[in-house]
Amino acid sequence: MSSLAPRVVLVTRQSEYQALLATHGTRGQAEFFLNSRQQKIAAVEAAHNSLAAAVQKAKDAVPLDWSIAQVERNDLDRFLFSSNDIVVAIGQDGLVANLAKYCSGQPVVGVSPGNKGSEGVLTSVQPRDLGGLLARIEQNAANIEHRTMVEARIGSESLFALNELFIGHQTHQSARYVIRDGETKEFQSSSGVIVSTGTGMTGWAKSIMTATNQQFDIAPTDPKAVYFAREPWPSRTSGCDLKSGVIRQSGGLDITSRINDRGVIFADGIEQDFLPFNWGQKTMISIAKKTLNLVVFH
Repeated sequence: MSSLAPRVVLVTRQSEYQALLATHGTRGQAEFFLNSRQQKIAAVEAAHNSLAAAVQKAKDAVPLDWSIAQVERNDLDRFLFSSNDIVVAIGQDGLVANLAKYCSGQPVVGVSPGNKGSEGVLTSVQPRDLGGLLARIEQNAANIEHRTMVEARIGSESLFALNELFIGHQTHQSARYVIRDGETKEFQSSSGVIVSTGTGMTGWAKSIMTATNQQFDIAPTDPKAVYFAREPWPSRTSGCDLKSGVIRQSGGLDITSRINDRGVIFADGIEQDFLPFNWGQKTMISIAKKTLNLVVFH
C-alpha cells in the first residue's frame, strides 16, 4: 500500500427484498405479491437485514482516518478504482467474480453477509474479522491468493473472466465457428464454447465434466484454464475432436466466428456485458496477465 491512507470500496448488489420494493412500491404490496404465489416475505426480508447488518459492520471496521466508498454491482463499469483501494465485496461468491474484471491489482476481500445464499468460497470472511484483516493488508502482511483469470481479445477490445467465458450464440442455440488449439483446427457446430479457470471448476465446468465424464484438475492459482465445446455436432462438415483441452500460459485458443448474427462472448454469467462475435471475427483466448488478488483469512 502507498503512504496515503487507504480507501475501502464496499461492493454490494441489490437484495431480493430491494428488488421487490422497486417493483411493487411498498412492503405491503410486495408481501401481497409473494403471498399470491404461496411465498413468504419473511425470508427475503431477513436476508436483506442480514446484508444490511454486514455492510454496517464493515463500515464500522474501517479506521476513522481511512475513506469509504460504496458501489453497487450494476455501477461497477462506471466506477474508477485507484491503486490505493482495498475492495470489500459483501454478498454471494458471484459478486467477487463480477467485480474481478474491473480490478487491476487491488486486494479484494470477500465478506459473507451471514445468510445461506452463497457457498462462501470467495466470500468466506466474517464481518467481525474484517477490522484485523484490513490492518494486515495495510501492513502488507495479509495472505493473498493470486487467482488466475482468462482474457478474450478481439482486436483492441478485451473481456476478462474469473470463473469462465462463454463464446457462442446469444440465445445458446447452435453456433458455428473454427477453433484452433495449437497446430490443430476444426470447424464446429455446437451450443458454444466454455473456457474455465480453476476458480470456475466448481461451477459451469463441473456440470459439463459430470455430464461428459471429462475430468480436469486445476487449482484456482494454476496459470492455466480448460475449454469445453458444448455438445459439438459431428457431421460431414463439422467435427468434435477438439471437444476439450487445456490452455496454458505459453499458448492460447483461437476461435473464428461463423455466426451470422448475435454471436457473443460474455464472462462470469453477465450476459448483458459482452463482446460481439459475428461472422469473420477472431478471438484469442489466453491466460490473463492480471489476477484476482483475493485476501484469505486463516
